[in-house]
Amino acid sequence: MAIITVNGKEAPISPAAPHTTVLDFLRERGLTGTKEGCAEGECGACAVLVARPGVNKPTDWVAVNACLVPVAALDGQEVITSEGLATAAAPGEPAALHPVQEEMAVRGGSQCGYCTPGFVCSMASEYYRPDRCARTQAQPEAADGTAADPEHGPNGFDLHALSGNLCRCTGYRPIRDAAFAVGTPPENDPLAQRREQAPPASVATAYTRDDRAFLRPGTLSDALRLLRERPGAVVVAGSTDWGVEVNIRARRADCVVAVDRLPELRALRVESDHVEIGAALTLTEIERRLDGSVPLLAELFPQFASRLIRNSATLGGNLGTGSPIGDSPPVLLALEASLVLADADGEREVPLRDYFTGYRQSVRRPGELIRAVRVPLPLSPVTAFHKIAKRRFDDISSVAVAFALDIEDGTVRKARIGLGGVAATPIRALAAEAALEGEPWTAETVEAAARVLRAQGTPLDDHRASAGYRSAMLGQSLLKMYARTTEAVSS
Repeated sequence: MAIITVNGKEAPISPAAPHTTVLDFLRERGLTGTKEGCAEGECGACAVLVARPGVNKPTDWVAVNACLVPVAALDGQEVITSEGLATAAAPGEPAALHPVQEEMAVRGGSQCGYCTPGFVCSMASEYYRPDRCARTQAQPEAADGTAADPEHGPNGFDLHALSGNLCRCTGYRPIRDAAFAVGTPPENDPLAQRREQAPPASVATAYTRDDRAFLRPGTLSDALRLLRERPGAVVVAGSTDWGVEVNIRARRADCVVAVDRLPELRALRVESDHVEIGAALTLTEIERRLDGSVPLLAELFPQFASRLIRNSATLGGNLGTGSPIGDSPPVLLALEASLVLADADGEREVPLRDYFTGYRQSVRRPGELIRAVRVPLPLSPVTAFHKIAKRRFDDISSVAVAFALDIEDGTVRKARIGLGGVAATPIRALAAEAALEGEPWTAETVEAAARVLRAQGTPLDDHRASAGYRSAMLGQSLLKMYARTTEAVSS
């Protein structure tokens, strides 16, 4: 029987349909703190906590969008809702506010309250982050009197943890004040203690109802055999893309195969000549495990959707959808990454530059999975990622540009430029690369290469940007990179 543990109590998933989201499952059981605002992972009103394998401790409490995750994907897993946070604060006693809820209340962080439970769950995830620095001294100020780092509180709270939560009536200052006021979990906090124990083991799931199935194979070989037998199955990892299809477009699949917990897809290894990143590692896990060792990826992560999405989304999923506006392909193209594709007959390695063949099309054959992404070493020392969008965070790119350059003795020895949003697929800017390589890294060279870069791709007019604007932003990105590079060198 498929079972999910919610706020410490087991609940059977049946009779929910395989496409039922965690959000609907919880609300049907009276846990109405979890709200639906957008149904596509952009507002955070639905956030809940899930016990996942930790980076610095055995277990992390990870905030995810309940509106996107099929409840069957949490078979055997533990979930805490905003209601569960309150009861967890004082087990065996009348419900008391959790410290995060208390700070939100006393600092005026809630008015209508619709978004508040989601904010509380995202805030609680950061509250329980094991490596959150609990500094008590005043936050240092910049020369103009403002906070030197306005996105991190004196308690180590990273405001990016709330980047996927929207509030339309309170205003964000009291919410920020609440986040920056929370202390460290007390020793008797049961959710803090839970971090010291292993998370629930991933279980093989075969949940079927009304002739539709949600399947989670236990091993990669099982998954590949299943995909050979059922080539029409929908493959999901974090479900951040498929969940939108289910909610907004009412898509239903006869068979969904989940690969997010496959051990073979969750390794991260640093070898002498490459870094191998498992395709089912979440972006948050990759970010924290690499810890800045791949600077171009480190620049990408904060700009990729929101923390809520990054807690579920994977590189394998972002590449597997084949979207021309995905944020990771331009970066991986600039890094000259390759993909390890696996099927029941074995594996093959394909350079990412050869992977995309058309709009949402690739060389991946039926029955193949992306097992890993390989980034060759050594890395180019001069890198930048520019995402042009209408919002600074949690938005879809109009244009995305990634640069990776080797500059020696003032000459560009190698240039790799990845582009998104300007063609039917993510592309390399080969002509602009050629205009830079072998030339001096000077304003004249960069201006000439920027003119070439503006002509790369086949940008279109749409509701996000005009073709002319996209082309202009390509050239401007190179000029911006040059300005920042020369400024860094001179300083």
